[in-house]
Amino acid sequence: MPSAKRYLTSVLNCLNTSWAAHSKRAGLPFAKARIGFITKPRRYCGGSWGKAAAIYCGAERRFLVLLDDDTLSNPWDLFNFQIVTHEYGHHVQHLTRMARAFDYYPYKGKKELNEQIRRNELQAECLGGVFMRSFWDSLDRTRDDWDELLDITRESGDEWTKARDHGKGRNIAAWLDKGFRAGSPAACNTWTAPSSKVS
Repeated sequence: MPSAKRYLTSVLNCLNTSWAAHSKRAGLPFAKARIGFITKPRRYCGGSWGKAAAIYCGAERRFLVLLDDDTLSNPWDLFNFQIVTHEYGHHVQHLTRMARAFDYYPYKGKKELNEQIRRNELQAECLGGVFMRSFWDSLDRTRDDWDELLDITRESGDEWTKARDHGKGRNIAAWLDKGFRAGSPAACNTWTAPSSKVS
């Protein structure tokens, strides 16, 4: 467990440094995110935990990571790296007030609300990909490693499909890959994408 905490905290430190520099260049506000760890699901930020691997809370500018058996068995796994970058994507949304715009965006009915939730989640996924591109060369990873992560993302995403709040595995992987290939947050405007790309 200590090694998992050290590794994921080091990822967070890199995220804080990278996004601070980007925010300064873009003239955007910035504040560091914090990270915490739990070993069993519990209520957080006013809601139940559900099946999440991690949850971001804008009010605290912090996210919690669930250190379950999968995480602890391989704390250096790229999928764990990607979980942290996704939650940090929500932090970026919070700092730039995209999250506030999402909270107040009108919708008609449950179907439209679910689609907007997916747009928000997939944007965070894409922002995670942007960071992973900026950091990739320092990880000593190969293109095959990236392709394997996309495959894992597709498979794990399909487990969420019934929940209707993160999108199909292929779309989660596609937005992660889009952010990675572009290396720019400008690629992450899920709000103008057709519904099929956020299903």
